[in-house]
Amino acid sequence: MSHWLVIIGVALVTFGLRASFIVFADPHRFPHAFRQALAFVAPSVLAAIVAPGLLAPDGNPAFGLDNPRWIAGLIAIAFAIRFRTPFAAILSGMAALWALQWGLPLL
Repeated sequence: MSHWLVIIGVALVTFGLRASFIVFADPHRFPHAFRQALAFVAPSVLAAIVAPGLLAPDGNPAFGLDNPRWIAGLIAIAFAIRFRTPFAAILSGMAALWALQWGLPLL
C-alpha cells in the first residue's frame, strides 16, 4: 500500500509543478527570446526521441548499409524540407524504409 502512496504523491507533485507554470505564470510577461525559444521545444523533444532509433537501433551506432533506418531518415528529412508537410516526410520515410529493408538483403 505504501508503494501506491509514493506513486500518487510523486504524480501529484509532478502535476502540480507542471500546472503551476500554466496557472500562475502570465505568458505575456516572459521575455520575447524565451517565448521564441519555446517554439523549438516540441521539435527538439521529437528529435531526441527519434534519433536513437534511427542511428543506433540496437544500442550501437550503425551508419552502414546494414542499418537502412538512417538512410530512410535522410530521405524523410529531404521530403520534409522540400514539401513542408509531415505527411510527406512520414510517407516517404516509411516507403524508403520498406524498400530498403526489402532490397538491401538482395545485394
